[in-house]
Amino acid sequence: MLSHLYQNMLLTPDNKLKKLIVIGDRVLIRLSKSDERTQTGLYLPPGVQEKEKVQQGYVIKTGPGYAIPLPVESEPWKGEEEQVKYVPLQVREGDLAIFLLSGATEILYQGEKYYIVPQGAILMLERDDEL
Repeated sequence: MLSHLYQNMLLTPDNKLKKLIVIGDRVLIRLSKSDERTQTGLYLPPGVQEKEKVQQGYVIKTGPGYAIPLPVESEPWKGEEEQVKYVPLQVREGDLAIFLLSGATEILYQGEKYYIVPQGAILMLERDDEL
């Protein structure tokens, strides 16, 4: 079962987030309530919070992953294919991500605040097994 907060973020009346496309290894995150611990009770150390500015939020959308270009082949009988393949991200939509705020970019989209975070700035994930 999806977390109630995550469901509310995705199921908007106009489905405004459906239009967004996240690029590469980036992830779109909406902050969850500001707390010193995760929902499962994991406490974040105060020194880490103050020094590195660690935040947590739900992953709303993910990019396709890390791009790997295909070798160029000049074989005219082959049809046109996509010239880029991707190594998928470890992050999935619906995960609770703990990330470094210093690696994130804050954006405002239709009156809501989101963060675009590269997968490298994500420290830890909490995943619901039923997702």
